[in-house]
Amino acid sequence: MPSPYRALFAAPGTKAFSAAGFLGRMPLSMMGIGVVTMISQLTGRYGLAGALSATLALSAAAVGPQISRLVDQYGQRRVLRPATLVALVASAGLLCAAYFSWPDWTLFVCAAGIGSVPSLGAMIRARWAALYRGTPQLHTAYSFESVIDEVCFIFGPIISIGLSTAWFPEAGPLLAACFLAVGVFWLTAQRATEPEPHPREHHGGGSALRAPGLQVLVATFVATGAIFGAVDVVTVAFADERGHKAAASVVLALYAAGSCLAGAVFGLLRFSGAAERRWLLGICAMAVSMIPLLLVGNLSLLAVALFVAGLSIAPTMITTMSLIEEHVPRAKLTEGMTWVSTGLAVGVALGSSVAGWVIDTAGARAGYGVPAVSGAVAVVVGFLGYRRLSRPVTGRGGVVEQHSERKERHVA
Repeated sequence: MPSPYRALFAAPGTKAFSAAGFLGRMPLSMMGIGVVTMISQLTGRYGLAGALSATLALSAAAVGPQISRLVDQYGQRRVLRPATLVALVASAGLLCAAYFSWPDWTLFVCAAGIGSVPSLGAMIRARWAALYRGTPQLHTAYSFESVIDEVCFIFGPIISIGLSTAWFPEAGPLLAACFLAVGVFWLTAQRATEPEPHPREHHGGGSALRAPGLQVLVATFVATGAIFGAVDVVTVAFADERGHKAAASVVLALYAAGSCLAGAVFGLLRFSGAAERRWLLGICAMAVSMIPLLLVGNLSLLAVALFVAGLSIAPTMITTMSLIEEHVPRAKLTEGMTWVSTGLAVGVALGSSVAGWVIDTAGARAGYGVPAVSGAVAVVVGFLGYRRLSRPVTGRGGVVEQHSERKERHVA
């Protein structure tokens, strides 16, 4: 591991909370695809499987920011444990409902309950921010977390699908629930690195989403999520049309591997100048990288194109987290990070749905028009909201303090 990453873990407790966060994040990539695999095997109803997966994702998108808002107010331990218990009970209910063929409505109720799963990525990043706020190490920490996210998305679906198909249908979601339980309860047992809660009176009025800069980031990431959701669905259909459906997982793993590699390298670099300019450049790069997908004619070229496209993902995500830290009050940092993840999740649901309709209508190759259009929308939103991102915001400790903090960062 390069020395900047080694230096991250010099602080006591960092290795333990990072490991707990890794385990707790695995269900993010395992549960949805595991539910689809389980239901399709037990019932053969792909429509029901897709609807349950969408219910789970939308429930998490709606409930996640509220849980993170409570975390900012009362602390991670007091909120994450009961929220995780709700998600675990709902997961057990879903497995039982599927195994014993209970009515469909019970499946949907349980899928919605799983949406109370906390955003472990936001919790871990909040711990890094509490340790390294205002130092170059925070950039490296966000880069490391982006790499961990990609590792989860490379191996999580493979593990979940593999277990459910090779062992028994419920195995994938069951292991995801186990990872969640171990990760959350291990993390919340580590009190020394837990960020200090900010009581309600320190929060001001309303949600973190009232911050103009955060609104721009969330809106842009809805379009960005549509890119990810569409690419996943279209790539599976593209491989299926060419008689190599199983190869889709390898091609998509290369997409994530490109992001993982770029994130690791990005964390070694030190930047001067405004973070919002790097962010806008990253959004543009993601959009441009979708254009070659419209031109590829075989899986080999597609794999290369997706690997190159993945190189812009992690740097953009890392810069986004840095901008949240600038534009959201410290008392609402966890909630702010979760709102971006929510925007991404909503975009994934929209992108996969629209891409499926285009594939049915015009074929898989035409489906790559969906991520291309989504990328263009992200660029438009990014340019329209750029001025909001370049302005200091209130609520982090006063406008004067924010001006001085930004000035110090630019000088550094």
